Amino acid sequence: MKDLPRIQWQDHVAQKWMTLDPELKENFTSALGIDDVFKCALTQTTQEDLDFLQGLSNRHSVQKISEQAERWRERGNSSFKTRDYTDAALHYSQALCFAPQSSEQLPLCYANRSAALYHLQLYQESLDDIDRALNHGYPSHLQYKLQHRRTQCLSHLSVGQKGELDYHRPVSKDHKGPETVEKTNLKPPKTYIHDGTDPKCCVSPQVAVCFSPEKGRHLVVTERIAAGEVILKDRPYSCVLIPRMEEVEGKEKRETTEKVVFGTEDRHCHRCLCETMCPVPCQGCSYSRYCSGGCRREAWEEHHRWECPLGADLMVMGVMSQLALRVALKAGLKNVQMARETIRDKDSDPPPVTGSRPSCLNNDSVSSNDFSFHTNKAEPSALYYGDSYLSIYHLLHHLNRHSPGMRFLCAVTVAALYLKLSRAGPLPASWDLSGSSKTNSQSHNPDDEGETADWLWLLGSAVLRHMLQLRCNAQAVTMLQDTGASDSVVLSNQEIRIATAIFPTLSLLNHSCCPNTSLAFSAGANTELSGPDMSADFGEDVAEFNRAACCGVSVTVRAAKALTPGQEILHCYGPHSSRMMTRKRQRLLQGQYYFLCKCEACNLQEEEEEGSEGSWQGLGIGGRPNDAGLQCGKCKGPLKKCHKVTETGFTCSQPSCGQRMSYSEVRRRLQEVRDHLDKALDLMERDRPDEALRLLERTRSQSGLILTETHRLQGELADAMARAYATMGDWNSAASHLERSAAAIISQYGEDSIELGRQLFKLAQIHFNGGAIRPALSVILRVRRLLSLHCGPHCPELHELQAMEDCLRG
Repeated sequence: MKDLPRIQWQDHVAQKWMTLDPELKENFTSALGIDDVFKCALTQTTQEDLDFLQGLSNRHSVQKISEQAERWRERGNSSFKTRDYTDAALHYSQALCFAPQSSEQLPLCYANRSAALYHLQLYQESLDDIDRALNHGYPSHLQYKLQHRRTQCLSHLSVGQKGELDYHRPVSKDHKGPETVEKTNLKPPKTYIHDGTDPKCCVSPQVAVCFSPEKGRHLVVTERIAAGEVILKDRPYSCVLIPRMEEVEGKEKRETTEKVVFGTEDRHCHRCLCETMCPVPCQGCSYSRYCSGGCRREAWEEHHRWECPLGADLMVMGVMSQLALRVALKAGLKNVQMARETIRDKDSDPPPVTGSRPSCLNNDSVSSNDFSFHTNKAEPSALYYGDSYLSIYHLLHHLNRHSPGMRFLCAVTVAALYLKLSRAGPLPASWDLSGSSKTNSQSHNPDDEGETADWLWLLGSAVLRHMLQLRCNAQAVTMLQDTGASDSVVLSNQEIRIATAIFPTLSLLNHSCCPNTSLAFSAGANTELSGPDMSADFGEDVAEFNRAACCGVSVTVRAAKALTPGQEILHCYGPHSSRMMTRKRQRLLQGQYYFLCKCEACNLQEEEEEGSEGSWQGLGIGGRPNDAGLQCGKCKGPLKKCHKVTETGFTCSQPSCGQRMSYSEVRRRLQEVRDHLDKALDLMERDRPDEALRLLERTRSQSGLILTETHRLQGELADAMARAYATMGDWNSAASHLERSAAAIISQYGEDSIELGRQLFKLAQIHFNGGAIRPALSVILRVRRLLSLHCGPHCPELHELQAMEDCLRG
């Protein structure tokens, strides 16, 4: 789990806790406030701890090394010679990250990458790299090459080829769409509720922010919301890209392997998370990279100025620590002071608000400019401050619900970070004492000795508060990533987690294992929010929101079904009823979020799971235990779990049969199917689809003795067979197996699921490539409905579907 510190640091702190003096341990455990906990941990954090941390950090060096840059550039040259220009560009980008500013490798890498980008038809990006190469001292006797390439790029751009769409090859993964979509005919929509000075969130006027002691702050429907309608749009207050976390010796091995696998940190901007083929590296470390010089400057001013010299330390301390630090650095001293003044008990969970009815906060009570007005009416935890820092600060930290060991781990980690920061250099501008306002009598004179340490101590306390909050309020940012071979004719992608973020408004949504919303994340130019889905209900500030969101990640929450007044708006924190059994879901939610889930799905399934054994998700038995998709090998009747105290395993539901099968036998046979499937997928990755297909055929024949056609594993087998057939150009067979796979997805996720939409999207592509006009048009209609429902009208897949339909209709 990369959110938490490295396991070696966790073990070190755990051992420190075990050997702590009982009286000190009692003092720490009984501390009621964040300030007290931080103070206690700070007194227990020693130079020995910092030395141990330094030893771990040395394994994750982020220094710039010319020799490393040269090796990466040579690998890029090898890829370029084989005309694998995407791979070449990625290698050149890695070389740029390692090249010191004064190194001769820097201009060479920019020049080489410009050539790869030119062949990828990224002409403007190629021009940018040409300028960078020249600005960094590219050898004068070779500059004629760059000038010739510049002329070629300008020629292509002049005839309008830059950003051209080619949706007539929908399965080609090397072909990219434009960075932006023409919007000249779109009028700025009207806004929902826009709050604060920084336009980051829009909330539907058909919902209200409510509060109750049991649920805390949450959103409730006040007017009917149709399926697919936008409920809210939000941008993170801050986010952190998830690192690969390879050690230095691992990097050497990684460079000498036959095929380098680049991670999300190599392909995404470390500030706005947008995907880029030509990142601009940080000038101080080899890890951070950005989509543009503008993003690099913004990141430097906001947080990276301090993070850069501590890059390796932050990797060891984990994503949660780094995100907590970014939130506090961005907020600045003035906002932290103001937030502390708005709570009665500055560092403990606020007492429950009395009253039998939840209180709903209307639009007039969410202004972030009148804090005293709010604090006179309700506890700060009950208030909604829009997109301001106060919304983050007042999220519950659950200090007294975290285990003593977890509390100690977080506190010592932040204490070590505090000590590192105190030696790192001057305070950032947002924490500069000369720019802060003295708002109370406790403010010190700037000339007082030790005042900088006092304000740094405030920063440390704020970081600890946010780290504890993030345990329950952090949101995983997911994106679809291409997982197939670069030269494959078949689209293969999966949803992966690329970052951890904290969203001010999204954090208001409570959990359900069967949510009534869909979340869609976008980054870079895809964060544009105008269009039909932002109907007249939105207000004029959306245009401003769009300008602010043009470079950054955003999340859009849509109704997954029609919602009626009084319903709470819910989304899933991870454990979903279609993927996980009730007891495991409840155990995970209780362990991380400190509540026992009693949502509709949990109440419906709880009784059905009595007598079930173990976790079956990895082997294909999902969250519907009485519809496990197992069949009797003797009579083909459905197998059901035994619920009698004296019996275990599965039994045939046909009275005339009575065939039984033990749990261990079912597990063994399912694992065998899984192993064969994984082996077949590996064969396809190695361009051996014929061998993969033979293995899949045998596995399907064997699995048919125990699995119904709607079992999850049968669906995965069918999907893999469709991919193999498509690779060999047999489009009809590929379509037939994809239809079988779609039937299994319907059984697991439902007719209106995004999972079905993505599978049918692949089916539409297969029909299109096979020239099956009528089936393709029929599937396109189904896909369009599902993608519009969950992703909105601007998702790239819908543009591709439209291009396919236009082509099919002539």
